[in-house]
Amino acid sequence: MGQLHVRDYEQILDLAVAVLGNTDPETIWPLVTKQLREVFDCTGVMLSGLDIAERVLRTEAWAPESHGPIALELTERYPSPDQHPLTLHVASGGTSPVILSRISEKWRHSPWYDSVRGPGGGEQLGLPTPGDPLVLRSLILGRDREFTDRDLALATRIQPLILTVDSQARELHRLRAAAPLSVSIRHDLTPRELTVLSLLAEGLTTHGIAHRLLISPHTVNRHLEKVYRKLGTNNRVSTVLLAKQHGLVP
Repeated sequence: MGQLHVRDYEQILDLAVAVLGNTDPETIWPLVTKQLREVFDCTGVMLSGLDIAERVLRTEAWAPESHGPIALELTERYPSPDQHPLTLHVASGGTSPVILSRISEKWRHSPWYDSVRGPGGGEQLGLPTPGDPLVLRSLILGRDREFTDRDLALATRIQPLILTVDSQARELHRLRAAAPLSVSIRHDLTPRELTVLSLLAEGLTTHGIAHRLLISPHTVNRHLEKVYRKLGTNNRVSTVLLAKQHGLVP
């Protein structure tokens, strides 16, 4: 595995700061793809998923924005998406980032390579993004030059952050559907604190919240301490009651 440099860790931190402070779940993935394109100096980045039941490939987000029509066109005409090397990797239980030319000897002579070579760059790095058991989801990074061991090491370091971002986006979507997010702003709660508060209201324990959000119990307790301070409470019961009174949680 390649050796990472200080700049690589700085880019990981920049990505974390950019996405974890985002209050709008609709813009989280477009922001992630944009940031990853810069981090890996890619021609394009797409988040796509193959619906297992329907055998239909769908693209959820992409960068750059100008690739929008191209991304959707590729999704519609991608040959045999269920046989794509990255799909097979994820379907077989693979969860780690992979360089496609290394897991498929025929990658550069495949119809998939030809279809993306122009708009997205024929060399691809796949970053599995599990979250929905019915969809095989992955981020696909493309560029003209080969991906290196260092790129693979960086993707491996970034993957836990991506999974946390995905969990955060799902919880924000669920919370936004149940209660207006604008109310929380009056209490200065961050998106992460609001997410922790909503899970607390569901009755989850500290360890349960940590498991749901892919963070440590210690981190959950830090968020709860900030929630208590901002709401002027000092225990779970009074915090949940106050949050419900103010429409912060359903």
